[in-house]
Amino acid sequence: MNKFLGRAAVAALAVSFAGEAMATEWNVSVWGKRRAFTEHVEKLAELVSEKTGGEFTLNISYGGLSKNRENLDGISIGAFEMAQFCAGYHADKNPSITVMELPFLGISSLEMERDISMAVYQHPAVQADLARWNAKLLMPSPLPQYNLAGLGDVPSSIADFEGLTVRATGGIGAAMEAAGAVPTSMSATEVRQAMDSGVIRAASFAPHAHMSFGTVENATWWTSNLNPGAVNCPVVVNIDAYDALTDAEKAALDGSVDEALDHYIAYYNDKTMAAWWPLLEEKGIAQVTFSDADLEAFKTAAAAPAAEAWIAENSKRGLPAQELYDLVISKVANGM
Repeated sequence: MNKFLGRAAVAALAVSFAGEAMATEWNVSVWGKRRAFTEHVEKLAELVSEKTGGEFTLNISYGGLSKNRENLDGISIGAFEMAQFCAGYHADKNPSITVMELPFLGISSLEMERDISMAVYQHPAVQADLARWNAKLLMPSPLPQYNLAGLGDVPSSIADFEGLTVRATGGIGAAMEAAGAVPTSMSATEVRQAMDSGVIRAASFAPHAHMSFGTVENATWWTSNLNPGAVNCPVVVNIDAYDALTDAEKAALDGSVDEALDHYIAYYNDKTMAAWWPLLEEKGIAQVTFSDADLEAFKTAAAAPAAEAWIAENSKRGLPAQELYDLVISKVANGM
C-alpha cells in the first residue's frame, strides 16, 4: 500500500509540474516607479492574467532588469520579454519612430498621440526597423506636450533661452537648440541630481515626469504654453517570445491593448493633470506664458528645419522618411 501511495504521489506531482510548465510568465522591464507613464503596462498585466485564468502573467520590474536606455538591447537578446523605452534615448537604433518626436507636429491630445503612433507602428518600414532588434511594437505611451521646469531667472520671452542648459531629447532638443538653448540628453532618473548640481538649469518633461522625478521640488518657473512636442515611448515585445505564445495567449495580449490604453489616457487626464495645476500653485512656481508672436517665431525657427533634416538623414538610411513624415502630418490634418 505504501509503495502504491508513493507511486500515486509521484504521479500527482508530475501532473502538477506539467500544469505549471504550461503557464507562461513574461518579465517586463520599465523604470522609475509606478506612475501615469506605466499605467497601461500595469493594466495590460491585469487584463492578460484575467483573460487566461492566471496562465499568462506579466511580471513588471521597475529598474530591476535593465537600465532604461538598455531596454531595447535587452529585448534584442531575449533578456526579458517586454519592455518600455523612449525613442530619443537611442535615435540611431530606432530612427523610424523618431518621426513622432519632431517638434511642432500639431498633435493636440493624448488620443491623437495614441492613434497616430499606432498608425506609424503599423507601417511595414517601421516594423522592419524594430525587427532588427527582435522587437515587435505593441503600444505607445501617449504623452502630452512637454514644457520646461527651470531654476533661476524666469524667462519672459523665447530669447531668454539663449545659453540655457536644458535636458531635452529628440526633436525637443533640436527645437531648444534653435532657440539658442544648450540641450543635453540624459535619462529621466538623472535629471533631479543634474538640476541640483547645476549641470542643467531646466528640464523638458511631461507633467507626470516633472512630478515623478522631482523637478518641481526645486523649480522656480514652468512654461505653460511652449508645447514644442513630446517623446515617443513604445512598449515592445521580443518577437521570439511572442511567436511562442499560444493563439489564446496572443489573443489575450493583443486584445487587451486598446483597453489598457483607454485606462492610461483616462488616468492621465483625470488624475495626473488634476493634480498638476494645484501642485504648481502649492510650490509657488511661476507659470510663464509666451506671446503668440514668440511662439510663432519659435515654431518657424525649429519645425521646418528639423523636419527637413530628419527626412534627409533617414532617407540616407534607406527609410521611406518622406512617406513616414507625410503619414503623420496627414493624420494630424485629419484630426485623427
